[in-house]
Amino acid sequence: MDWTERLTEKLDSLLGRKAEAAAPEAQPQMSGPVLHYTEQVIDHFSNPRNVGEMDPDEADGVALVGDPLCGDQMELWIKVDKGRISQVRFKSYGCPGAIATSSMATDLASGSRLEEALRLTDDDVVNALGGIPENKRHCSLLGIRALRAAIANYLRKSGPSALQQLASDL
Repeated sequence: MDWTERLTEKLDSLLGRKAEAAAPEAQPQMSGPVLHYTEQVIDHFSNPRNVGEMDPDEADGVALVGDPLCGDQMELWIKVDKGRISQVRFKSYGCPGAIATSSMATDLASGSRLEEALRLTDDDVVNALGGIPENKRHCSLLGIRALRAAIANYLRKSGPSALQQLASDL
């Protein structure tokens, strides 16, 4: 008899209830949500792509998004060459969902034109991962928010001509 069974018996006796004998094949029931991650989510969490920092002199755009008080935060760097994201790097602090979605967001953005990267959505990230548990869906926001903020940072630093070029490409 394990400690949970002994505790249950003790509580039952204190409450004046007779403990019922459990069938030998009975298994303990789990309560609460059970998270099921897809193989793609597990892969991107276990082997995140584009992880690391970019030298500040090398980065054309940088962003820091999230809330360290709630547990999820991401820093993202981009290098832009002729209107394309030639390199992207990130560091993410958070749950497996936040890390996997950040990895996938950078994977989708790498090599894309700025206007294509700006069109990426949270749904694109989630679909590319084969889905994520509903209660972790908010994690997918981190990568796309950081990507857009890094592009905005790049455009601010590059001046009006980069913004005009982007507007004409859209």
